[in-house]
Order: sequence, then C-alpha cells, then structure tokens
Amino acid sequence: MTRIAKGTFAVEMTAQGAPSVVDGVSTTRLSLAKRFDGDFQGAGEGEMLAVRTPVAGSAGYVAVERVTGTLDGCDGSFVLQHSGTMDRGAHALAIAVVPDSGTGGLTGITGTFKIDIVDGKHSYAFSYSLP
Repeated sequence: MTRIAKGTFAVEMTAQGAPSVVDGVSTTRLSLAKRFDGDFQGAGEGEMLAVRTPVAGSAGYVAVERVTGTLDGCDGSFVLQHSGTMDRGAHALAIAVVPDSGTGGLTGITGTFKIDIVDGKHSYAFSYSLP
C-alpha cells in the first residue's frame, strides 16, 4: 500500500571547488546537508552536480543523497536519486528511491519524492511503500 509522508526540510549546499566554465556553461559540484521534519524525521547527506547555461532560467542538476531517519515508526536509511532541469524557467524534477538501497526498518522501501519551494521554504511529499 502506498503512503504519503509530508513535511518540511532545510538544506545547506556547499560548493566543492570553483565552478568550471566552458563556452558560458558553468558546472559546479556541491555537497548537500538536509534536516527533515514532519512525517519523516531525519537527515540527508549527498552530492550534486549542477549546470547553468547562459540562457536565463535554463539549468540542470543530478544528485545522489543518503537519508537516515524514522518513517512510519521504522528506523533506517535509503538513497534518493535526483534529476532536474529548467527550460527557460519551466521546471521538471524527478526524485526516486534507488532500488534496494533501504536499510534497517526501511529495507525494501520504494517511492518518489516531490519538493515544493514557496517563499524560500522547502516542503516535501514522499509517496512510498514498505514491504
């Protein structure tokens, strides 16, 4: 049965070195640190590779993030894989649990993660299933 966990999170992104710029396209590597509140209580750590183009509102990123915490009374961890693009301001974002990445009480977890950012505040809706 699919469940939905909702809440908020805070994120800190730290550049890992100077961006690489080739023909106006900038590539930056960043580390991620997150704190989740709400139905999922925990923390996340990950790595992101982000690209900005010279065209306003066009960019992309990929990231892998291990999250550890408590969900539905179960303690453990799992990995989220991110893929996002902006096409002149139009957003497309896909975040999914990496298959078989769950540990502890979250072994076997599957799901997709949606992020909403309003006035600089981050919230999530995590559609998930546990065996």
